[in-house]
Amino acid sequence: MSGGPRHTVPVDVHLILRRDGESGPEVLLSRRAGPVYATGLWHLPSGHLDPHEDMAEAVIREAREETGVLIESEDVTAAVTVHHRPPVGSRSRIGVFFEVRRWSGRPRIMEPDRCDGMDWYPLDALPDPMVAYCRAGLDAYRAGLPAAVHFQQPGDAIGYGPDDADRIRLLAGPPAGEAQLPYRLRVFAERAVGRIAEASEVSWVRSGSRVWRLTGPGGGIWYLKRHRGAKFHDREVDAYRSWVASLGPRAPRLVAAETAAQAVVVTALPGRPLHGLVLDPADEARVQHGLGQLTSTLHRSAPEQPAASATAAAKVKRHLEAARPYLADGDEGLVLALAGTYADLPLPPLVPTHGDLQYRNVLLTADGEPLLFDFERSEYNTATRDMVRLSDTWTGRPDLRAAFLDGYGRPLTPAEELRLDCEAAFDAVSGIAYGTSHDDPEVTERGHRTLRRLHTIHRP
Repeated sequence: MSGGPRHTVPVDVHLILRRDGESGPEVLLSRRAGPVYATGLWHLPSGHLDPHEDMAEAVIREAREETGVLIESEDVTAAVTVHHRPPVGSRSRIGVFFEVRRWSGRPRIMEPDRCDGMDWYPLDALPDPMVAYCRAGLDAYRAGLPAAVHFQQPGDAIGYGPDDADRIRLLAGPPAGEAQLPYRLRVFAERAVGRIAEASEVSWVRSGSRVWRLTGPGGGIWYLKRHRGAKFHDREVDAYRSWVASLGPRAPRLVAAETAAQAVVVTALPGRPLHGLVLDPADEARVQHGLGQLTSTLHRSAPEQPAASATAAAKVKRHLEAARPYLADGDEGLVLALAGTYADLPLPPLVPTHGDLQYRNVLLTADGEPLLFDFERSEYNTATRDMVRLSDTWTGRPDLRAAFLDGYGRPLTPAEELRLDCEAAFDAVSGIAYGTSHDDPEVTERGHRTLRRLHTIHRP
């Protein structure tokens, strides 16, 4: 070990804001302008750490300052680390690239004195001219590798050019082995279930979490899930260890959990996804009846808790701000009126809920029985909050609503009926804000459909 002064380097953060485009994944790039380094070149939103700021906080701040989008800490995932040396001077630096797939707001130029262009570009068709340092990080990211070294030579151009192919050295991570899993997750999964013969990713395209289907040498099947943040991990683990057990074989069982990796292994369920299935009216009504029974069992699986305040309406103004350009005439007034109504309703008891009860989180057995999975949004909440997204399937189908409530075991009280409408309005605005900024037309349309339905019920 050398006895001289320690080598230190600056650290900067880079935001890979990613969405699914028509021809594949796209990332947001901005073009530098004015008296700044690399003016006229395309680059990821980026910046230096402020004093006493951690890397995740820094990339969230830079995203807000440069693009106007708001990012939650649980939606920030590490992507690539680049050790870079610029062509001028001898001091190197470390750049940490973070991937974000969920955010609120629509990206726009927030610093016109430093940026004169901002647009989405396919990962496989990045623009020219581009900062070579940034391109090195994206090359490693596209290759699925965790790190790169990009040491330029004196006289090299700042922008990416033919010589940079020789300047970029991509670094692989630990071997994934037969399972083709990230190394740390493979170790965790094999400690839980033994050797893995095959692993295939089955992640939902619109979720920040990642899911793999695991097969053992003897044919056993499990699912490995890495959550996109500690909040979702803690919620799902807590749910599996408490009230999910009340559902018995109609929900997965937790096999293992690891807080450090924010991952779980759960048992597989025998069934096919309900999302996208076309059922005849009688069969769908039977499914809704079964979902009502499952929901009732879940809601009664632990003692009720008192509500401290009506928190569901707290975020509605922020979501309205993001959704306002896409709302129809009268939508904002309707939502604000329902927010006022919601505040005047008596506080309900809170019960264990699934948190995201919709067809995409339901499997159907060969006998037509529904099974529930994906409990990462599970929490104590109002009973009606668990019916909000499912109620979208009831539009024009009073038979489905009746079947669900018959399975649930009781009708809703007048206060619950009103609370369900209010919570549906809040969820609709949130969905429109999210869907329009993430190009998710299904979620966006569900929000518009809900607001149209509520207009017919709550006329001025």
